[in-house]
Amino acid sequence: MSFAVQVLLFSAGLFAGIVLFIELGRRLGRSHLARENRGLTKGADAAEGAVFGLLALLIAFTFFGAASRFDDRRHLVAEEANTIGTAYQRLDLLPDEAQPELRALFRRYLDVRLATYRDAENREYTQQELDQGSALQDEIWRKAVHATRRPDASPPATALVINSLNEMFDITDTRVAATRNHPPRIIYWLLAGLCLIAGLLVGYATSVNPDRSWLHRFVFAAILTLTVYVTIEIEYPRMGLIRVDSADQALVDLRKHLR
Repeated sequence: MSFAVQVLLFSAGLFAGIVLFIELGRRLGRSHLARENRGLTKGADAAEGAVFGLLALLIAFTFFGAASRFDDRRHLVAEEANTIGTAYQRLDLLPDEAQPELRALFRRYLDVRLATYRDAENREYTQQELDQGSALQDEIWRKAVHATRRPDASPPATALVINSLNEMFDITDTRVAATRNHPPRIIYWLLAGLCLIAGLLVGYATSVNPDRSWLHRFVFAAILTLTVYVTIEIEYPRMGLIRVDSADQALVDLRKHLR
């Protein structure tokens, strides 16, 4: 089952759960009203405020964190495109005889980098592409070092080439770390649990009304569910329906210019 389907099923279950807990809270409230003539439990506002405050705080932190990491991943793609482009241009500083082979390796390397996160759900495929990219890095490094040791190589040019290669290689590790940087899954289960408890409290508080307000309960459940759904989607932008793939256009455009 794909990640997108799993998130949709989780969201559908959360929506149904919130609606169910609202109804459960209403029935508890109606039962309390039938037994007591003094109305609902007094002094519960503080507890309700604490639950809703915690829910709002958790939503704010998880959504803000996911959005920040989403932007960071987009920027890292653009940064990698810049570092590869800079390193490719600095190959002009190496002896002419060494440039064609290195340029061919760069084109192969960029093709591998474009394919690495094409199917992020397939971890075996992704790891194979990462391993292939690492092997190409080693080969590019050996060829570049060999070229810098030629008698006609310029020491200042050598430093520029080596530095640009280091930056190009380092950004791949940074991107790998960014794709694995996620909050613990328990955070989302806690968020879902608080949504259910909030639904229970809403149902209990509105039980004084003799009629059910389906509009309000559906809107309440839909807003909470949609917020959780979007938060999870942008937290895993290579696997769901909300994707960061558009950022790869920077690498695609760069590949067109590598000749």
